[in-house]
Amino acid sequence: MPKSPKEPTVLIIPGLNNSGPEHWQTKWEEQLPYSQRAQLGGWESPRKSAWITNLGIAIRQISGPKILVAHSLGCHAVAWWAKQEPDAAELEIEGALLVAPPDVDKIAKGSPLADFGPAPRTFLPFPALLVASQNDPYCGIQHAQKLARRWRARFVNAGLFGHINADSGIGEWPYGLSLLDTLMFKGNPINNPALVARIETLRAQRQQADTFV
Repeated sequence: MPKSPKEPTVLIIPGLNNSGPEHWQTKWEEQLPYSQRAQLGGWESPRKSAWITNLGIAIRQISGPKILVAHSLGCHAVAWWAKQEPDAAELEIEGALLVAPPDVDKIAKGSPLADFGPAPRTFLPFPALLVASQNDPYCGIQHAQKLARRWRARFVNAGLFGHINADSGIGEWPYGLSLLDTLMFKGNPINNPALVARIETLRAQRQQADTFV
């Protein structure tokens, strides 16, 4: 079935070292009918200027509406691109799901993340959800909340899932798919009661299961 002109393409934006076969981003790319991965290049030694350029190319190559799904350092690539791209609001980006951005504000010299710090202070010109874990080793929950305020993104506490990656044991991450649904909802993605209820139920079930492990 051909893609409807109104159906958004999901652009997967990995972080440092790309996303491997067990990462939820890879599983989404395999399962979602209209998705593709941004080829940012230099996955092991990223450079901000190159990632911004390559992300911009990937976004412009997608005709019609699109949703950005970024993980880790990919979140900062989105924020930097939005800050430097004057037409960001005109490129039919319906929303962004920003998952587990690391803290790059006080990064050590020589770190592969150093080129991206400090994080840009810019309001994203499209709806965004910033999802963070309470025990992410790369970013404290309070700093993640600060990033959400900087970028004017709605903050979502995902629970105790580390860096929300393959090591978190979340498979295709159903909770994240529910959040993606909210961005795909036609209208205000933040005010969809049925989807909000579904998200909260999934999170409660996971937290209850963790209690009995």
